[in-house]
Amino acid sequence: MASELSPDDVPSANGMPMLGLGTWQNDDPEECRTAVQTALEMGYRHVDTAQIYGNEAAVGDGIERADVDREDVFLATKVWTDNLAPEDVRETTEESLDRLGVDSVDLLYVHWPAGEYDAEATLGAFNELYDDGRIDRIGVSNFLPEQVETAVDVSDAPIFANQVELHPLLQQEALREACADLGVEVVGYSPLARGDVFDVPVLSEVAEKHGVSEAQVSLAWLREKGVTAIPKATSESHIRDNWGSLGVDLDDEDVAAIDGIETETRKVDPDFGPWNQ
Repeated sequence: MASELSPDDVPSANGMPMLGLGTWQNDDPEECRTAVQTALEMGYRHVDTAQIYGNEAAVGDGIERADVDREDVFLATKVWTDNLAPEDVRETTEESLDRLGVDSVDLLYVHWPAGEYDAEATLGAFNELYDDGRIDRIGVSNFLPEQVETAVDVSDAPIFANQVELHPLLQQEALREACADLGVEVVGYSPLARGDVFDVPVLSEVAEKHGVSEAQVSLAWLREKGVTAIPKATSESHIRDNWGSLGVDLDDEDVAAIDGIETETRKVDPDFGPWNQ
């Protein structure tokens, strides 16, 4: 199935491919380079990294190695909480671009509304980078609905996306609705709940019905919800399995069954998370 799919089979959310490669914890440089190159040559066109991951240079190397034009790759990174004062935003973003080996990124996120984050000051610096052509889109990550609304209000440039943990075991319906009302895309990280989706009977039943994996079902469900998924994968087999989710078409019964999962399991839950304040 996967081999028949091409980049054209990836739906777009306002110019952002709705399936990407996540690189969190992919901190072995050679493994990271290879994963990025493998994914791009398979057909992926969206790669997500962050300053705190410590792998921007390896991600950049993987993009350079791949037989894919840079302009065809949607590249996103994130500014860490220590670097959200305006001067630090500008300085560390230039360092990120340097490590990535690019002149600009397609999307730059505020990684968490924590640390040095101040909506007006931080997003003012992001707007300067946007005006200077160093970033094409501004994003936020791990923001609650009211924080997204504030960001939209104070930013001159549009807030393009909110990247949050999102999977069948943490469905974030209220947040998705709020972002839709604000015209903000939702990007889901840890879309496989760190592997927990393989142990959910509802997902196993749907997977068996379609002859696919629970991971593919989860990613297809996210797509049905209008969520862009960025599953982390390092091995070619996992990268390919996630890619194959593009060929999975869930019916209304499948979607309703997954919607009915009532478990709420948050896998990323730092003390500074806004829901813990």
